[in-house]
Amino acid sequence: MKKLLAGLALAAGLLAPAAWAQDAASAPAAVAASAADAPAPVAAAAPAEAASAATEAAPAAAPVPNKGDTTWMMVSTLLVIMMVVPGLALFYGGLVRSKNMLSVLMQVMVGFSLIVVLWVIYGYSFAFTEGNKFIGGTDRLFMKGIWDNVAGTFANGATFSKGVVIPEIVFAAFQATFAGITACLIIGAFAERIKFSAVLAFLVLWFTFSYIPMAHMVWFWMGPDAYTSAAVAEEMTSKAGLIWQWGALDFAGGTVVHINAAVAGLVGAYMVGKRVGYGKEAFTPHSLTLTMVGASLLWVGWFGFNAGSALEANGFAALAFFNTLAATAAAVLAWCIGEALLKGKASMLGAASGAVAGLVAITPAAGNVGIGGGLVIGFIAGFACLWGVSGLKKLLGADDSLDVFGVHGVGGIVGAILTGVFNSPNLGGPSAVGDWVTVAMVAPDAYSIASQVWIQTKGVLLTIVWSGVVSVVAYKLVDLTIGLRVTEEEEREGLDISSHGETAYHK
Repeated sequence: MKKLLAGLALAAGLLAPAAWAQDAASAPAAVAASAADAPAPVAAAAPAEAASAATEAAPAAAPVPNKGDTTWMMVSTLLVIMMVVPGLALFYGGLVRSKNMLSVLMQVMVGFSLIVVLWVIYGYSFAFTEGNKFIGGTDRLFMKGIWDNVAGTFANGATFSKGVVIPEIVFAAFQATFAGITACLIIGAFAERIKFSAVLAFLVLWFTFSYIPMAHMVWFWMGPDAYTSAAVAEEMTSKAGLIWQWGALDFAGGTVVHINAAVAGLVGAYMVGKRVGYGKEAFTPHSLTLTMVGASLLWVGWFGFNAGSALEANGFAALAFFNTLAATAAAVLAWCIGEALLKGKASMLGAASGAVAGLVAITPAAGNVGIGGGLVIGFIAGFACLWGVSGLKKLLGADDSLDVFGVHGVGGIVGAILTGVFNSPNLGGPSAVGDWVTVAMVAPDAYSIASQVWIQTKGVLLTIVWSGVVSVVAYKLVDLTIGLRVTEEEEREGLDISSHGETAYHK
């Protein structure tokens, strides 16, 4: 970028626009850069009598992370951790029978911990470094390079704004929580009858071959500062993940997180098989109180999940924050209205489920749609996911224990596709960046809803197929080696005792 300091009549400065140094560990809008290559403002030139000595550009200064942005991202990371433990754990735990309460808590807590460790070892590197359009490379294995021994400082990662950075280590931690919660979402689909060891083995395989490639395909790109001119723009885009290249919009994980996990859960429900007594015995939640507490923690934590995905404490973070509030509230009301019309009564379980449905649907749209569009997405998701856990579930015939596909699958699909509709500036959306060189948004008269919806749909379809294929293979491998399911006797006794030798409640 060139900058003319108008107040100095005799001053002149030259700055060769520096391409953002592409560390192989660049993340989606989190590109690592060296101090020597980062773009910086032009320094004032020497006086006229010494002008000949000022013909060379002043050394570029490295961008410095803003403490507010850094703090916001660390707080957001903490909020996402709260979503998993205790939020998701309590939400799921309250929905199962009391004899399986601790087994669900255990699977969520240990599963999350497992994925975080794998993320540090190889997950971050393969998801968020330059490789090809399906998978990244090895430059951040074991987080090497996060600390620059030569410079004596932490590597920086860019945000979605040119010249604005956060410490890359903060971005890596934030994304670790996304990987962890995504894996744990799957657990609800086969709860109450799967071996603990089988859960962990499956998560390792699925995380490696489904989550990592999907995160790379959707979110990896070279960062805004790589787009220094029109001449290099096409080359930079060609280095991004496949779905990013298509131009799909996924603010915080409609495809990567929710649809990805939901498909894996549905496949698991089929391959693990139905619970003993399913369809003959009542499988009622043992504590809707805990479920409500868990749903509330999910809602609060989701502000970090969605608004944190802006990577800065700016207007887009505020938009995502507001949409997370409003769309979720709309979905709660829609679910309750739907229940009242269908059953004559609105339930606490329905209200909690509606909240999660709204949170899921607004995730890909959070910073990509206006507030009116967010409300519409929330209302539609409430009704759609109610159908997903009732009508669609019967059609599929799977024992999806805690309705992972009905809520996360249906809600994720609805949100991902409607993002293409309500991103339109003609419908109050912020539009999308059409040119990363100038960071110019697509003009209202140039925005095509039909085109963007098709791009969104392609992303959804690829996610369904990719996760489905990986899941089938992973479950089969686990079944052949460890075995997926506990014995009927162990299942009837309850997994708390049979798998962990303890119980949640003492009489």
